[in-house]
Amino acid sequence: MNRAAFLDRDGVINRKPPEGQYVTRWEEMRFLPDVATAIAKLNEAGFRVIVISNQRCVAKGLVTEAGVDALHQRMCKELAAAGAIIDAIYYCPHEKSPVCSCRKPAPGMLLTAAREHEIDLAASWMIGDSDIDIAAGKSAGCRTARLIGEGQTGQGKADVVAESLLDAIHQIFEFPRAIPAPRTLNGVTV
Repeated sequence: MNRAAFLDRDGVINRKPPEGQYVTRWEEMRFLPDVATAIAKLNEAGFRVIVISNQRCVAKGLVTEAGVDALHQRMCKELAAAGAIIDAIYYCPHEKSPVCSCRKPAPGMLLTAAREHEIDLAASWMIGDSDIDIAAGKSAGCRTARLIGEGQTGQGKADVVAESLLDAIHQIFEFPRAIPAPRTLNGVTV
């Protein structure tokens, strides 16, 4: 089984557009500082890096699925040129209503990715910048990291809170692993 770092896109990899606006063209994509370095560190540590993103702009008719796919291909190519590999991208193209199983906070995209890439969800992390990212990660059985960027406060119930993806990665690498329960051996607790 593999472990993964599931990354939200807007607000984690690239600058999040203002509320109600969407990144629909490559010219609008602005990588956040040190994102390629952070993803490369995840690659080196053996994590599969998988993007999990709600893309409601498709349902709104602002961009086609082919347009989102082309943007993602270019994003992956640019990051790869900097030594950062994205293994897969999953996105929900649906509107908020009616409710679907893939739109975060539902865990559908994470569960599909886990099945298709043999991911151990308990050994994986969902890294996002919103409560819905954290809820999706928790629902899927992952640990979670919440990025607190410009003007954001609070952490929800995330395991790690960080100012950037690189900061989150450093904290994840230091995060305590589960400590085995004490056991008794010949009358001595070990």
